[in-house]
Amino acid sequence: MAVYIFTLLAVLAVASALAMIINKNVVNSALFLVLNMVSLAGIYLLLNAQFLAIIQILVYAGAIMVLFLFVIMLLNVQDEEKLFDTFRFKYLLAFVLGVAVTGQVIYSLGGVTEMLPEISENMATVGTVEGVGNVLFTTYLLPFEMTAVLLTAAVVGALMIAQHKIKKVEG
Repeated sequence: MAVYIFTLLAVLAVASALAMIINKNVVNSALFLVLNMVSLAGIYLLLNAQFLAIIQILVYAGAIMVLFLFVIMLLNVQDEEKLFDTFRFKYLLAFVLGVAVTGQVIYSLGGVTEMLPEISENMATVGTVEGVGNVLFTTYLLPFEMTAVLLTAAVVGALMIAQHKIKKVEG
């Protein structure tokens, strides 16, 4: 069952990546990128890396993509270059290579039934929330606390700079 879900997510990731590249509308391309990131998060979940999956959704699909959409709307990109008119040979070469890679993937799927390797006991907790939290609060406690202090100092400094008013000197 996991192999079929992995295959479905992998096909979805490749299809959304292709749709992101081929699509002429920039906003639709950004939304296909979000779909690609969500499918990657599903693959992370299949690999028992819950922390990476949550970070993938929250940071990349959430925050980074909102930033991308703001930049796209700020730049007001409406004139798309005609990609297919200028790069015909490259487009043909990419299509041939894509067909070759797809054929190789289909061939490997047909010959191999156990695609996902067995996870060892030591690797079972890598990427999980418990594993990351355990390492973060035991082995890397001092760097974690120092990073927290530095980030807090940076936020306080940014607030002080933002609220600083320049007084005019009369004289």
